[in-house]
Amino acid sequence: MQSATAGTASKATTGILLMSIGVASLCVNDGIAKTLTEGYSPIQILFLRNIIALPFAMLIALKMGGRSALVTHRPVAHLLRGVLWLIAATLFFTSFLYLGLAEATALIFVMPVFVTAISALVLREPTGWRRWSAVLVGFAGVLVIVRPGGDTFQAASLLPVTTAFFYALLMLSARWVDPRESVWTMMLYLVGAGAVLSALVMPFVWVTPRLEDALLFLGLALFGTAGITLMTQAFRFAPAAVVAPFDYTALLWATLLGYLLWTEIPDAATYLGAAIIIASGIYIVWRERKLET
Repeated sequence: MQSATAGTASKATTGILLMSIGVASLCVNDGIAKTLTEGYSPIQILFLRNIIALPFAMLIALKMGGRSALVTHRPVAHLLRGVLWLIAATLFFTSFLYLGLAEATALIFVMPVFVTAISALVLREPTGWRRWSAVLVGFAGVLVIVRPGGDTFQAASLLPVTTAFFYALLMLSARWVDPRESVWTMMLYLVGAGAVLSALVMPFVWVTPRLEDALLFLGLALFGTAGITLMTQAFRFAPAAVVAPFDYTALLWATLLGYLLWTEIPDAATYLGAAIIIASGIYIVWRERKLET
């Protein structure tokens, strides 16, 4: 009994560690993207990121899922997911032109709130008053950060919020994928679809990359792929209720990177709103887990 308990604890610790490192990797990815938006279109950044990341995604899919991971039974579903992901990522990278890294990161935390709301209103899934209360609390946190009607209001603050909405649609769209396909197949085709779709816009936004930016684009692909892979693995080691809350450590990394690279210091309202959003998100995850058991 003790060895089984110790094994479970060890897996949970591994899951938390993978999640934390994965989140930190994605924050570095976002920091690099914010740097690159000063000279390149968000679409071009995404195109180069996906083209560079595609071979790595294929190797990971082969390693983790074998040759079957390269096969899809519903290519249209992956294409539609690619559209959602491209819209979300473009909006988020565009927000970096106007907002600090920590503020944009805090607002995107509202994604679980959107997932719950869409599941209830569109998919007609049963949602009790407790989760609806968490949804309302989450949106209240957004209002604290955005402050509509106030002197500090920026319309650009709505970009990360809209990003969170499209990310929520992306999460729910996983139901369109054939259940025989693994998470590695989903990752591979998401990167591939992103590369193909963004390539369609390249003739209109292309800027020849500077040689000194080559390492930044490479780092973008490596940290982005590593982050997604590590976070995916985290859920294989521990329940969502255990590892999902550590997604919110992104705010710490975003604040640190924002300060070190751009001397950005979020105001108190941003931290207060983020705390409210995080509390509602953690409650939603905990409630979902409780209902499953």
